[in-house]
Amino acid sequence: MSTAKEILMELLKKDGQPERLLKQYEPFEQIMTDPINQYCRGNRKRGVTSYDKWGTCILFPEDAPGPMPHVTDENKVCPDVTEWKKYVKVPDLQANCSEGWEDTIKLRDEIRERGHLAMAFMGTGIFEQCHYLMGFEDALMNLLAEPEAMHELVDAIAEYRFTYAKMLVDNLHPDVILSHDDWGSKNSLFMSPDTWREFFKEHYRRIYGYMKENGVIVMHHADSYCEPIVEDMAEIGIDIWQGVLPSNDIPAMQKKLDGRMVLMGGIDAAIVDRADSTEEEIRREVRRACDEYAPGGHFIPSLTYGGKDYGIYPNVDKTIDDEIGRFNKEHYGK
Repeated sequence: MSTAKEILMELLKKDGQPERLLKQYEPFEQIMTDPINQYCRGNRKRGVTSYDKWGTCILFPEDAPGPMPHVTDENKVCPDVTEWKKYVKVPDLQANCSEGWEDTIKLRDEIRERGHLAMAFMGTGIFEQCHYLMGFEDALMNLLAEPEAMHELVDAIAEYRFTYAKMLVDNLHPDVILSHDDWGSKNSLFMSPDTWREFFKEHYRRIYGYMKENGVIVMHHADSYCEPIVEDMAEIGIDIWQGVLPSNDIPAMQKKLDGRMVLMGGIDAAIVDRADSTEEEIRREVRRACDEYAPGGHFIPSLTYGGKDYGIYPNVDKTIDDEIGRFNKEHYGK
């Protein structure tokens, strides 16, 4: 019987034939203790309001799957994008995060000894960083109203992001990097596909290209509707799109991609991850996702959140994994 890691590696092959479905993040162990993550996000704790290194206010409610920016007219870091250099101070990762990698490297080796893939984490992608600095509405409006200034700001953020990726790869060389950037809502992209291509696509091609050149599996988290750019996502080097909402036409994307990218998600958190959701409801939604998307291949059933054991309510992840296991036994005998 294949291990979860072996199944994942088979799943990544264009014509791979994995022997069963993976259970969410089963092959991976996430590393959150590297020097960059500690420097950038170490003060984020559930139930605590904090500020990140860029100066953005961060809320982390008790009932949320993760921290989120709280940007108002009074506290926004960049009130005028045409003067962004006056307001935005890019954190210096080289100066603050070049030392202290030994414990993280040890953890990576222990993860590999357990037979799992060591997965590093990069939160707050390029677009997300834009709206962290000025608010969501301003970020979208400025892409259209102030394109020159936004190109400059996006370029600066992307250079920071490339440095982040390069330091992770060069110092830690993880097996996988989970990189966050949400590009859409439940039912649409936040911007036109052409705008996304103009501002963000080539930066991500460079960042993900460096990861892949160094043998790192690229997992991009976007719990969003990204169907109009799904082929672009495969083109720029994304191996696994984590967070695929069922509002995307997943079977149609599977046909279009033809094995070029793994789709991970498909389970509707609004149905399963609620205080009042029943075990029957959770199992029914998991089974629906497995029934509808497993035949198309290159699919990992999962909650759409960007991390392991991110279910807000008790036993959600455990029930999801158990139902995937039942599906595997019925359909694959595994």
